[in-house]
Amino acid sequence: MEAVGHTVYIVCPDKKAGDKIQTSLRDLEGHQAFIERFSYLADINKTFSKVYLDEYCAVYCAGGRGPEHIRTDKRVQAMVRHFHETQKPIVTICHGVQIRVTVDGVIRSKKVAAPGACEPEVTLAGGTCIDVNPTEA
Repeated sequence: MEAVGHTVYIVCPDKKAGDKIQTSLRDLEGHQAFIERFSYLADINKTFSKVYLDEYCAVYCAGGRGPEHIRTDKRVQAMVRHFHETQKPIVTICHGVQIRVTVDGVIRSKKVAAPGACEPEVTLAGGTCIDVNPTEA
């Protein structure tokens, strides 16, 4: 996003600018279940509580394990609901779709790209899952 001129803020519930969050890599490594390995520390550059939604033109929900945990956070749900109601883009990658499905109506009647493992949730939320399996790419 920065490469095309956008300013990107990285936020996380209960974190402030200057904090770091652990990221992870997931790979099958020849197994049927994912193996997780610690990756780099991501820099938080905006305090979560200082985000004023009207100032932003889109929201991006990263994938990985984070969505599984933060999707139940009412503040995160309020962010997604705001972007949905104001018809601003909500962009997700991989398991980031798990955040979108927790907010009623956000993916209803929409096609969303997500791993096949998220298909039941997408379907129950009224969307259509387009399986994007990076292990087959």
